[in-house]
Amino acid sequence: MTTLDIEEIRRRLQAELAEIEALSEASAGSRGTVTLDQQSVGRLSRMDALQGQAMAKASEQRRRGRISLIKAALQRIDEGGYGVCEDCGDDIPPGRLDIDPTVRLCVGCAAGR
Repeated sequence: MTTLDIEEIRRRLQAELAEIEALSEASAGSRGTVTLDQQSVGRLSRMDALQGQAMAKASEQRRRGRISLIKAALQRIDEGGYGVCEDCGDDIPPGRLDIDPTVRLCVGCAAGR
């Protein structure tokens, strides 16, 4: 991969990271403690609020996982190891990195061959 390709991937990763962190911040309220007025809200409304909270927490967990992958890819770029399979040491094809710039393994190693 050329330096220009890697810099474009860095920009993409940084943009995705910023977007995910903004989503995480915007959804912080929906993951908080569910408080409802027990006198005016029915049982189904409470269940709906708890389900919404659980879904928001699950979404946040997926975002945190993606953030970890992005930060690891950015670190590999900084250290000069980006685009190299962590198992066999071969180059990861640019097309694979274009689809998911956070991948760490070539196709063969990812398939377990």
